[in-house]
Amino acid sequence: MKRTITKENPYKICFVCLGNICRSPTAEGIFQHLVNKRGLQPYFFVDSAGTSAYHIGEPANSKSQWVANQQGVKLHSKARRFNAADLEEFDLILAMDSENYTNIKRLDRDGLFTEKIKMMREFGPQPDEMDVPDPYYGGMDGFQNVFDVLMRSSVNLLDELEGMIEGEV
Repeated sequence: MKRTITKENPYKICFVCLGNICRSPTAEGIFQHLVNKRGLQPYFFVDSAGTSAYHIGEPANSKSQWVANQQGVKLHSKARRFNAADLEEFDLILAMDSENYTNIKRLDRDGLFTEKIKMMREFGPQPDEMDVPDPYYGGMDGFQNVFDVLMRSSVNLLDELEGMIEGEV
């Protein structure tokens, strides 16, 4: 994870869940929102993907969008499937839960990218709880909880990465 971040060499992050319509697009939207708020857009490339192909091309779930919009966060992504080329492309790949972490690791057959594959909640205030829960069947409270968990983890993550930026911000 440690490297110098510059405008010429932005840090690339991919958030990954199962279908890429709830958790990972919410994480992508929150992180991009925080980057924008801090004026750090040239230093980061932010994306999201799913380990399944269930929802390719679809926007974020309407409940995820509603909760995010209430906080001034826009979810612009369209679902896509995470693939082996993403392992090389991104500096940091953040799985939303242990199942997706395992799915991502399976694509890294030779173990070349182990250091860049992490759990999102490693950056949260309670790293003993590693999975971001799937909000899909939890009603609006589930979506709000996921938003809150991802916001806390994203703030901590950006705080850490901001310290790796070289040059005038």
